[in-house]
Amino acid sequence: CLNLNNSTSDSNSFFKFLFLLIPYSDSFKRLNLKTLHVLNDSGPQKCSACIEEDLFEEPTSILKLGGAFPDNAARREVEALAALCPNEGCTWTGTVKDFEADHEGNCDFMIIMCPSCKELMRANEQERHNERECPERTLNCKYCKEPFLLKNIKAHDEICPKYPMICEGCAKKKIPREKYVDHIKFCSKFKTPCRFHVVGCNTSVEKEKIHDHECQCSYEHLNLLLQFIMGIKVSLESLQPQSLEVASKRLQELHQSLRGLELKMSKLGGGAAASMQGELELKVSTFENIICVLNREMERSSTTMEAYNRQHRLDQDKIEILNNKVRQLERTVSLRDLSIVEMEGKMREMSASTYDGIFIWKISDFTKKRQDAVAGRAPAMFSPAFYTSKYGYKMCLRIYLNGDGTGRGTHLSLFFVVMRGHSDALLKWPFNQKVTLMLLDQNNREHIIDAFRPDVSSSSFQRPVSDMNIASGCPLFCPLSKLDSKNSYIRDDTIFVKTIVDPTGL
Repeated sequence: CLNLNNSTSDSNSFFKFLFLLIPYSDSFKRLNLKTLHVLNDSGPQKCSACIEEDLFEEPTSILKLGGAFPDNAARREVEALAALCPNEGCTWTGTVKDFEADHEGNCDFMIIMCPSCKELMRANEQERHNERECPERTLNCKYCKEPFLLKNIKAHDEICPKYPMICEGCAKKKIPREKYVDHIKFCSKFKTPCRFHVVGCNTSVEKEKIHDHECQCSYEHLNLLLQFIMGIKVSLESLQPQSLEVASKRLQELHQSLRGLELKMSKLGGGAAASMQGELELKVSTFENIICVLNREMERSSTTMEAYNRQHRLDQDKIEILNNKVRQLERTVSLRDLSIVEMEGKMREMSASTYDGIFIWKISDFTKKRQDAVAGRAPAMFSPAFYTSKYGYKMCLRIYLNGDGTGRGTHLSLFFVVMRGHSDALLKWPFNQKVTLMLLDQNNREHIIDAFRPDVSSSSFQRPVSDMNIASGCPLFCPLSKLDSKNSYIRDDTIFVKTIVDPTGL
């Protein structure tokens, strides 16, 4: 805070300096320019802005109440200064007055916080965020029209009374959940548990077929009832003595009731009793016949099951034998595939070979192979084999597209390799033929050529004892700068390397 009474020019300079900092200073953004004050007294005292900002350092202030008054001239000068919006991305420009009156608080690029999810966003993104992105936004159920939070959508679907259900029996769709229970009460296709499920029948039957099920499964239901009653008997036998006394009393009461019924039946007359007895005997004989038939069916089923089990074991043995044959055939096919791959390699080698000591090696995809060499993935490449004659020396070339040894990173390195051949026993050793290496100019103007005669004392030119000898040649064959600049050695991303072995003396 400055004393602005002494110098108007100092005041103007001070405010101009402050407004240069408006886009950059967070502290100055908080300054309320409408409350600028000028002090009546001289000396380093505080204005009302300092008081509001709590900038005191001394325990007490020497500023007196009424010791400052608003400086309207300074305020008007400040309000007329040019200003920029401090929000990133906003291109608004204008005066300080326009900023405070119209733009501040209404800027589309102002950072605001979502009141629901607390995520920060620009003001112009708030509507899209509220409608599409906010995880705490409220939606209205399209079935019952009730509002719910987005994160509770699954929970709402589980309890929504208007949610469309599908009947498992008649497959009717779009049944509101609140009417689903009423629908299945009257749906003849809906499956319900059998009435004997309390004794162990686990079959679910359509309502319209319950009667047929009970008629067809009466024997099974009787068996289940018998097992249920036997279980009750076992439970009764395991009861405590006191419980047994209660049960015996109950049995005595039942016996008395039975005797009373017998007396009533005898009073009704012999004819009615005889007819009831005949009816019961007929039912008993019917059940006995059913049981005999079922026993015969059970025996026949067990015999059939044993036959099926024997056939199953035989089938399993056959499957195991066939699996062994398949595994053996897979091994044979794998060996054949390896043989085919080897044969294809030999065929490619034979098709690329020459038998006159002159070989031209075409290297395509030069850029990619050069990058692989620089990265160290494939620093060297071997050419197909070639020969001085059908029964002559077997040779190949080895090239380093990023250089090797003294030429690493600066030159293309090219080497000559003597390989072990089928006719080595008939040839003169050490190898002593002149070798010429060439990088061909595809305009046939200026080939890069290097030639050497083998050092007969070097192991590189003795009769090979392994697949190939140590390579020998030119580590500084061609500067890479020649290949990087515009040239005619590379065309269609391809180069050609030519080798000539002098046949003199062979």
